[in-house]
Amino acid sequence: MAQPGPAPLLAAQGSDTPGRSAPTRRGTELAMLAFAAGLVTGALMLVEANQEQTLTIRLVWYGLAYLALFGIAHAAVRKWAPYADPLILPCVALLNGIGLVMIYRIDLATAERALRTNTEFENTVPKQILWTTIALVLFLAVLHVIKDHRTLTRYGYTFGLVGLFLLALPAVLPGVIAPTINGAKIWLRLGPVSIQPGEFAKILLLIFFAAFLVSKRDLFMAAGRRVLGIDLPRARDLGPILFCWAVSVMVLVAEKDLGTSLLFFGTVLVMLYVATERAIWVGVGLALFIGGCMLAYQLFGHVQVRVANWLDPFADYDAGGYQIAQSLFGLGTGGIGGTGLGAGRPDMVPLANSDFITAAIGEELGFIGLAALLLIYMMLAMRGMRSAVAVRDTFGKLLGGGLSFALIMQVFVVVGGVTKLIPMTGITAPFLSAGGSSLLANYILVALLLRISDAARRPQTGAKPKPVQQAPIAEAHTVMVERPS
Repeated sequence: MAQPGPAPLLAAQGSDTPGRSAPTRRGTELAMLAFAAGLVTGALMLVEANQEQTLTIRLVWYGLAYLALFGIAHAAVRKWAPYADPLILPCVALLNGIGLVMIYRIDLATAERALRTNTEFENTVPKQILWTTIALVLFLAVLHVIKDHRTLTRYGYTFGLVGLFLLALPAVLPGVIAPTINGAKIWLRLGPVSIQPGEFAKILLLIFFAAFLVSKRDLFMAAGRRVLGIDLPRARDLGPILFCWAVSVMVLVAEKDLGTSLLFFGTVLVMLYVATERAIWVGVGLALFIGGCMLAYQLFGHVQVRVANWLDPFADYDAGGYQIAQSLFGLGTGGIGGTGLGAGRPDMVPLANSDFITAAIGEELGFIGLAALLLIYMMLAMRGMRSAVAVRDTFGKLLGGGLSFALIMQVFVVVGGVTKLIPMTGITAPFLSAGGSSLLANYILVALLLRISDAARRPQTGAKPKPVQQAPIAEAHTVMVERPS
């Protein structure tokens, strides 16, 4: 009788075996998008009710239009990245929708104040809706063009040079084209449109660092001299990454963009640790960071002002400390449960629709609402990091981890500044704050995360094993087997 072979065991393996496919979970993604659109519509209704506006059927149409917009994005993911994580896009849709609702709510308050003071006012939410649409178009383009994230490694140094060029552009252009806004020279004004090139430079430089660390990983771990117990890479291998880091930090300090400088430094440090798995690099990086902070405090007056406002914003309440003090008052007014959407006074905080939008959310949704918002960010970053861990190539692991950490690091810098945990740095909350450059760059980031996630969850299609050719019985060797006694 024939003995049972290993075929049943092979057939029972997971989705990596040929002939079987893992579930794509695109239906789950669509259901979560519908849930997000429903929450956004309900939030808009609460704002209208608390502002004593008339509730009409148009609010439902707004919600359906929002769902249709992300439904197009869902269809693109279903076609071009069918195995991507099903929770990434719904988290983004919910964050973007809450941001639009809060910007609309702040527009209502600002319009009322303008009416009382007889001043001019321009709504921000129509521009934000337009930027969201353009960002989703760019999201579709990235998904369609980049079929495999590993192709980005071919252009690593090109991306690095372009990223440095974009980062330095506002610093070298005259003030007519690159004006100083809120103390920072990080914008380019092209007619009626203002663009922040540093947002795009951040992603390009992360791609460069990921590609560079993949190619030089072994050299960072062993090659070079040993100094104070640390195996340092050779100068020619360490040179490109130190050059890009130094130029980036110097340019950002010159532009007074301290928030992006902190974000960039922390993300590269984490990528270096992930690539080498050596904690000593974290210690060296933190030492460099502390030294850089002390030097910047001594050299730049605007750094001293921000540190002073952080330590005691009420000491200079009518000038430099006014913004952070108003933010703290708003968070205190919101308390645990919040004043309710549309029932607070978020317009009392300067730049409430951009840099301080999390303070506005904390006032009207309270600690519970702000904590829930942070949990959504955490879920988005965790799903990105989970995809980075699961993907099979080292470049994808580094890039996915770097992009996910950059997202959560930006949230930490924003919320930490608003709550006076760290000095205020002046960067925007991803997907929430008003601003086109941030939305465009972050949707590119999400498209890259979905591409990496699709590669991580896609079943392997290995070649079927070739059948072993059996020799004819006439040509087979005779083997004598001795029977045991």
